[in-house]
Amino acid sequence: MPADVSYSVEGHRPCLVVPVHEHHAPLERILPELQRLGVPILLVDDGSSPECSAALERLAQNSGGTVALKRRPRNGGKGAAVKDGLRWAAELGHTHALQVDADGQHDLSVLPAFLEASRREPAAAVCADPRFGADAPASRRRFRRLTNFWVAVNTLSRAVPDAMCGLRMYPLVSTVPLLDSCGDRMEFDPELLVRLRWARVPLRFLEARVRYPEGGRSSFRAVEDNARISWMHTRLFFGMLIRAPRLILKK
Repeated sequence: MPADVSYSVEGHRPCLVVPVHEHHAPLERILPELQRLGVPILLVDDGSSPECSAALERLAQNSGGTVALKRRPRNGGKGAAVKDGLRWAAELGHTHALQVDADGQHDLSVLPAFLEASRREPAAAVCADPRFGADAPASRRRFRRLTNFWVAVNTLSRAVPDAMCGLRMYPLVSTVPLLDSCGDRMEFDPELLVRLRWARVPLRFLEARVRYPEGGRSSFRAVEDNARISWMHTRLFFGMLIRAPRLILKK
């Protein structure tokens, strides 16, 4: 179904980038709503199983040209998949990419607002300020608060209400040059936001509901990913010390 509004104007050619690892079932449910936005959808298969890869191939083939598929030969992590997707989007001539998770946790009704906010202010990264329900695990809430604390330290700012939610609209011209500096797994989302802040890219936040469906599959690995995120905060802390005079002057 075509969108009622065109989000592509001169100098603003958006697309969706959707990293996928074994989430073909929820993706099948949300894909029609994504297609109603009327912008190209780039799926990045991050080394999924043959069953998932075949399902993604069917979705792309039956999409009427609205969905393109890129495969990674092996699982490299969410960050690696998003990096590939953002670079791919830039190679295709898109100026902005809206990152959407495939697991169905994001409230997709807010996507038009993200696209419109990006169209109005194309230099900005438009990010989700998530609102959680009672289904959100307590451990996730605690770890999110800890990560947000360290992001505030590493940016010397309270301008980032949330650094973990992966629902974001990136301006590719300022984002792609930062990708090589970011980690490949769950540390990617908060690290990229810190580096965007360091690069003086305007950050705008829109409220978005996040749900945790019963029986949903999570790619978060508690021990390994928490260790990676902790090391990421350590690296960024020393990077902040180097940049502290400029960050203070900016404030």
